[in-house]
Amino acid sequence: MRTRLLPLAALLTGLLAGCSMLPSMDSLNPFASKGPKMAELGPIQPTVELRQAWSYSIGKAGEAVFYPAVVGSAVYVAAADGSIARLEQGTAVWRIHAGKALSAGVGSDGATVVVGTRNGEVLAFSARDGAPLWQARVSSEVLAPPLVAGEMIVVRSGDNRVFAFDAHGKRKWLYQRPTPPLSLRSTAPMVLADQFVLLGFPGGKLVALANHNGAPVWEGVVAAPKGVTELDRVADVVSAPATGGAIGCAVAYQGRVTCFDFSQGGSTVWSRELSSAAGLGLDSRGVYVTDDSSAIQALSLSSGASLWKQDKLLNRRVTAPLVLGRNLLVVGDAQGVVHLLNRDDGDFAARFSTDGSPINAAPQQLGSQILVQTQQGNVYALDVQ
Repeated sequence: MRTRLLPLAALLTGLLAGCSMLPSMDSLNPFASKGPKMAELGPIQPTVELRQAWSYSIGKAGEAVFYPAVVGSAVYVAAADGSIARLEQGTAVWRIHAGKALSAGVGSDGATVVVGTRNGEVLAFSARDGAPLWQARVSSEVLAPPLVAGEMIVVRSGDNRVFAFDAHGKRKWLYQRPTPPLSLRSTAPMVLADQFVLLGFPGGKLVALANHNGAPVWEGVVAAPKGVTELDRVADVVSAPATGGAIGCAVAYQGRVTCFDFSQGGSTVWSRELSSAAGLGLDSRGVYVTDDSSAIQALSLSSGASLWKQDKLLNRRVTAPLVLGRNLLVVGDAQGVVHLLNRDDGDFAARFSTDGSPINAAPQQLGSQILVQTQQGNVYALDVQ
């Protein structure tokens, strides 16, 4: 009998199934006696108050990462068992079962709600009442939330192909590109920026695709693979890029953080060494990155120079930061804790504990509130006072 060895890519895929971030390659080693120890949370002196406005239980995420979709005051949420709901002020306007287990979601523009399955099925429902609209299929499992924008629904499959469908589920275009022998799976949302779809790829590339036909408008190098082994050469953009005006930034695992000027055809503004699979956020002054040790680093948007570093959350598998209001950053961690940081210096401003299970998707803004969904399937809206 011949024994078939799993390729390293499959091993990493299995290990990353329930994570939106990579703490380090050492912690991915299944033969290691123990992983890095999470930093203990010390006392803080709150400068604001974080209170629960409402919560709702949609169901467990399992190995998937589910992102709530916020459209105005409505929140669309999903769970691995196929549950999908539209929430208003924490109350379900409707709740349905998709009839299939889900692996990705939610995408919505307030008219259509779209989710995906591990069998490559794309399921669309009415945002008004949850009625089924159409089904389509892509080439492999759907891990990232679909991007829904009016007459266009964009879906990324696990083999890094990008499909666009019209409002009736008919395929409009397909984008595909060669990928390295090893790559990490990505659950990151795609970003709509002006007239193109922005997303990262294995090999350290950030690509802008034209909305109408999927043609690449420009391609930027976030990080170049380097090293002797294929594992060393993994330099994938597996988190969502962040945009602000004409500037967009992205970060690669085992790579760099790089900012681009869209008005100059995606030319590089600056780049510096920094590895992250969690992701980043930005405002008019800074770029805020959760690195692979779960330290949060603030860099100057104009130059990439270091502004501050918050390293008291080491190895807590911290999410990408949400920039909130004028002076706060929000992150979640692997123990379901929401942390507010002062944007000027990185000091802790407040803390809130949810259900103790990981927050894998980056926090989102719901009006003036913070919205998070835990792996256990509880959705929380938090007030900042």
